[in-house]
Order: sequence, then structure tokens, then C-alpha cells
Amino acid sequence: MSTAARALPNLDRHLRWLIAFRLVMISSVLLSYLVFELSSRGELPEFNLLFVLVAATYIASIVHIGLLTMLAARPLWHAYVQFAGDLLLVSGLVYFFGGITSPFSMLYLVVIMVSAVILNRRAALTIAGLAYILYATLLAALARNWLPALSVLPTDLELSFRISYNLAVHLFGFYAVALLTSYLGESASRAEEELAQKTGSLADLEVFHRNVIQSISSGLISTDLESRVTSVNRAALEILNTTEAALLGRPLPESRLFSQEEWSAAASATSADRRTRSELVVERGDERLPIGFTVTRLTDAHEVPAGWIVVFQDLSQWRRLQEELRLKDRMAAVGELAAGLAHEVGNPLAAISGSVQLLSGSLAAGPQERRLLDIIVKESLRLDRTIKGFLRFARPRERAAARFDIAALLAENTALLRNSEEATGRHEFILELDPQSTPLTGDPDQISQIFWNLARNALRAMPDGGQLRIRGRLRGESYSIEFSDTGHGMSEEQRAKLFHPFQSFFDSGTGIGMAIVYRIVQEHGGSIQVESQPAAGTRIVVSLPVLSPAAVPVATEA
Repeated sequence: MSTAARALPNLDRHLRWLIAFRLVMISSVLLSYLVFELSSRGELPEFNLLFVLVAATYIASIVHIGLLTMLAARPLWHAYVQFAGDLLLVSGLVYFFGGITSPFSMLYLVVIMVSAVILNRRAALTIAGLAYILYATLLAALARNWLPALSVLPTDLELSFRISYNLAVHLFGFYAVALLTSYLGESASRAEEELAQKTGSLADLEVFHRNVIQSISSGLISTDLESRVTSVNRAALEILNTTEAALLGRPLPESRLFSQEEWSAAASATSADRRTRSELVVERGDERLPIGFTVTRLTDAHEVPAGWIVVFQDLSQWRRLQEELRLKDRMAAVGELAAGLAHEVGNPLAAISGSVQLLSGSLAAGPQERRLLDIIVKESLRLDRTIKGFLRFARPRERAAARFDIAALLAENTALLRNSEEATGRHEFILELDPQSTPLTGDPDQISQIFWNLARNALRAMPDGGQLRIRGRLRGESYSIEFSDTGHGMSEEQRAKLFHPFQSFFDSGTGIGMAIVYRIVQEHGGSIQVESQPAAGTRIVVSLPVLSPAAVPVATEA
């Protein structure tokens, strides 16, 4: 694009309007002339110069329309051509309608003003100079009879005075109009540019503020003084599981965030210098979300109250992190205790068990005594298993990280599970792997330990049979292993204590298995989620990171 085009971005549109204005003007002159001739003489005039000017104007306009495309890269030159043609047209009208005494000389001023508005001061002064040259040439040609006079000329003395007067007045008028109009046009252009810049800056600022509000992770809702929602960000819609159309313009208590009583209490406790902070529970489908919120008074530019701003956040993740930290601390303490307890109890327990077995084989005990001895041996063995579990929990073996196919590992363990003692003919196993082969870095033995602990718990939760669905899926940079059963499920209290040591929900359990699962998942940098309801089954999802295959050596069989 040329420099002129960049400086005058609307020049093409202005030139189109100029063509249309020229056609309307010359058509109006022709129509007025015909009406005047008919009313004064009662007949149409003969063919004369005016008809030539009108025809030339129409032809020139058609040419200019074509030049709009041909000279699109140089619109300033096209503008000068149009204005030069307009000056010739005005000169022709001045010559036809009276010459020296023609009132149409004022049309020169119109051309100069239009050039000043469309172009700039320099162009307007150029057009004014050209207009003066054409007008002076026309008057000189009439005075010296170079052109035939179409009207009666005044006497020589009067003609000389009239020419001098007209030239002086028109010279002053042309340049005065050019300067004044160009100044006003440039002032208007500057004001328009400043307005456009400020409007653009304001629009950019509004977009920036909107993007900031939409990008924050906390929910944000603003209301008016009537508590009707005026704006809402994306995080608020996600937390409340609703749409913008369902909130805007509606009272805030209908937003699922507050009841009428809760909002009235929060709003009444909020003032210009006091914020209200509290927590509540929001029901979203089957979920109960803990929500922390802050209510702030919203004011306008004059510090006049205009409504409220509510900022809120889902505390579920924060609560889970708190629970995980408490669980880690508890497990660390229990691990230290278990290590010491296992050593202190293990040796005496082995001695007791061995002594009882010797006594039972050497003494001729009666049925009652033998039953008691069997109970001692049985409970000693159970306590021994518990102590060994403590030791595994307190001193987990060093993780042997290697690259292996997690999908193949799941398929192999599922095949073993189908033929295990815990599985019966009433249990249905469904294995879904996507994709069928996925490399993962970690300890395959520990991953198998996770599998067997979760799978056995699922089978124990279905003593009368049921379906166990095992899914392995690659999700971005992590691999998820999902266990879904149709067993008796867990209460919310049981689910909260699932990974705590010594919390077993089965008669034969030690309460260590799920704690070991949790520790293994944490050591692998993964996460574990549990969803369960009484009599509705349990769903446990273990997510493990998939590290770069090049970062860990490939495991090989001995």
C-alpha cells in the first residue's frame, strides 16, 4: 500500500461519494435549466454547451469508476485527476451561465472545500491555485474575445473593474476557504484518530480485564443492588455446573451457590470496609462440594454502592491435599512404630508358637485343651502375618525402576486372578486395554502388588459374585488403571479411612494392604482416587506417570 493510502485510509470510499455527488449536482443543474427554459419560453432549448458538459460529466464518471480499480495503488493521483476535472466542469458552467457575472463561480469554493476535507491542506492549496488560474484564464479569454461571449458584456471600463474585482475577491476567497477548511478537516481528522485510538485502547482494556477475569481459577460473580447476576466467569460456571444464560439477570440465590437465607446473611454482613468470608456446601448432582467464598461490596467510580462481588473456590482438592498430608504423617509415624513393634514382638511370638506346637505334640491333652492350643497356634500365625505386613509397610524394599509393558502386566495378572482361590464361577472379569501395549517406567513387582491388593479387595466385596471391570488407559502423560466392582461399596466414613493403617473392612484383613498400595503409588509419583457408595459398588483409579523410555534402561530377564 502506498504512503498516501496509509495516510488517507478512507480515500477510496470518499472518491466514490465524490463521483455520486458530481452526478447529482450536474443532473440538478440540467434539470433546473430545462425547467427554467420551459417556464420562460415554453419550449426546450436547442443543443448547447450545457448538454456537452453534462454528457462529458457522465462519461468522465464512468471512467472514474473504472480508475478506482486501475489506480487502487495510487488513489491520491486519482483524486487530483477528479478535482482537476471538477474545476474544468465549473469553469464550463461559469462560461455558460454569464461568464464574468456568473454566480456559478462559487462552485470553485465547493471543489476547494471538498478537496480540503478529503485530502489535506497541501492538496487544498494546490486545488485553490489551479481554480484561480482557470478562473483568471476564463475571464482573460472573455475580455480579449478569445472566447465568444454567451451573454452581454459590460463596457470596457466596467469590464476592467469587474475583472480586477472578481480576481481579487476570488483569489482571497479560494485560499481562505482552502486554509480554513483544511484546518477544520485536519482538526476533525485528528479528533477522529484520537477518538479511534481511545476507543481501541478502551476496547483492548475491556478485553484484557475480561480475559483476566475469565482466566482466574476462582469463581467470580458480580451482582447489582437487587442481587441480580450481572457477570460471571468461566470458573464459576464450571464449579456450579451451569451455563451463563442460566445465571445472568437472575437473582443470586437461584445460582445453586447460596440459599436465600445464606445470601441475605452474607450480604447484610458485608460493607464498604468489611468483607465476608465463610464456607458452605454446594450440591452438584450426586456430589457435595465444600466451597469457600468471599463477598465484597461493589462500588462505582464515585464510591457509591453498585452491588456485590462474590469470589469462591472449590475446596475439594485442597481438602484432599490436607488429608493426604495428614495421612502421610500418620503413615510415617505408624511405620516407625511398626518397625520397632515387629522386632519386639516377632521373636517372642515365634518362641510362643513353637513352644505351643511342641506341647501339643508331646502332651496327651484332652479335646478342650487341644482346641485351646489350636487357637493359640492359629492366632499366633495370624499375628505373625500382621507383623510381616508391618515390616513390609515400615521397610518397603528399594524400588527397581525399569521399563516394562504395563498393558501386558495387567493382562497377565488378570489371567492369574481368574484362576486364583478368591475367584469363583459367580465372578465376571472384564479387561479393557487402550492401547494394547504401553511402555511405562517403574517397579513391575510393586505395580503387581497394587493390582493384587485392589483386585482381592474387589472380590471380597462381592462374596456372592459380581462383575469386576479392569481398565488400562493412556491419558496424555499418565496411565490410569481402573478397578470397578459391583460389591457392597463403602460409606463416606469408610472411604475417608481406606488408606489408613490398621483400617480393614474385611474379617481376614490386616489393614495394611491399602496403606501399602497408597505408599507405592506415592513413590511412583502417581495418584489414587476412590468413588464408592453403599450397595452401589466401588471405583478406584490409579494414575501413574509415563516417563520417557529413553530415561530408564529396558528391563531384561535373567
